[in-house]
Amino acid sequence: MILAAGQGTRVRPLTRDLPKPMVPILGKPVMEYLIEHLARHGITEIMVNVAWHHHKIEEYFGDGRRWGVQIGYAYEGIRDHGEVLPRPMGSAGGMRRIQDFGGFFDETTLVLCGDALIDLDITAALAEHKAKGAIASVVALDVPLSDVEAYGIVVAAPDGKILSFQEKPKPAQAKSTLASTGIYIFDPEVLNLVPPGVIYDIGSQLFPQLVAQDLPFYAQNRPFNWIDIGRVSDYWSVLQRVLRGEVDQMNMPGREIKPGIWVGLNTSIPWDKVNIQGPIYIGSSVRIEPGATLTGPAWIGHGSHIRTGAKVVRSILFEYTRIAADMRFNEMIISPEYCVDRHGDTLYRGDDTSQLRWGDARA
Repeated sequence: MILAAGQGTRVRPLTRDLPKPMVPILGKPVMEYLIEHLARHGITEIMVNVAWHHHKIEEYFGDGRRWGVQIGYAYEGIRDHGEVLPRPMGSAGGMRRIQDFGGFFDETTLVLCGDALIDLDITAALAEHKAKGAIASVVALDVPLSDVEAYGIVVAAPDGKILSFQEKPKPAQAKSTLASTGIYIFDPEVLNLVPPGVIYDIGSQLFPQLVAQDLPFYAQNRPFNWIDIGRVSDYWSVLQRVLRGEVDQMNMPGREIKPGIWVGLNTSIPWDKVNIQGPIYIGSSVRIEPGATLTGPAWIGHGSHIRTGAKVVRSILFEYTRIAADMRFNEMIISPEYCVDRHGDTLYRGDDTSQLRWGDARA
């Protein structure tokens, strides 16, 4: 089960026109990496709950056959004055709705959020869940004490049995540094604890209920890479790591024509008249004019146009972005409609208070 119904408000404007699982990494949606990873571990039946911009997920992934899996969808919404509007049921409420409809959760099920990159040994996690006799498990990771207020914190006994939770505690109040990664394993009876037809959350409602009833509910603390894209600053940092080659199983597309410089098809680049330093990917049909400077780690989306004298440093250009002549973009994420710096501060195209000028390369 992939949870994909949320609005992704913390990563706006990236999610203004996209559901969060569709935010691209190396030209592929985050959720695609999850599906590939599930398939590698033999998980081939995948349900996805959707709401906001649901059609973009459904149209891209279809029935899943390209990845050797089956994908089903459960839309969460209401009819209001003749209009169908998205209304997510909460992470647990959406699961109960699916179960009441057709019984998808009649076997042990892995549940994960659609907005993080992972390389978890899923086979080993499922084996530990069964060996402990758990009906619910949370996969957790230790985080630095200074970072605990960004996460739901798990408090567990030495054998892993969960005693309590803290939601984003201050470091001074934190009883643990074990953070929930949003990866869960549930046996079918867990769904019986979720009331039908209401909005219900896994972390804030279902988990406290499991603890209060002293049910076999365990944390797993195993080493793996978990790259959460909870904020715009996370997204920028993730892409910098990926472009530097620090994340396994995420290879640069295109052809490496010089050390650290990859290009797609049909690019127009006067190599002797530009200054390009990798690592960088330059997508198909990109045009770079003489005098431009590009410094990696950087990603230049397909169809983009960088005018003469422009300088793009450690930045990400979404597809069809035009950078005006002599502009300077440093550590930014740029689309044809907006640009956002690594801290999340956003400018929109046409903002006369900014000296930056960029636009849509198709116009």
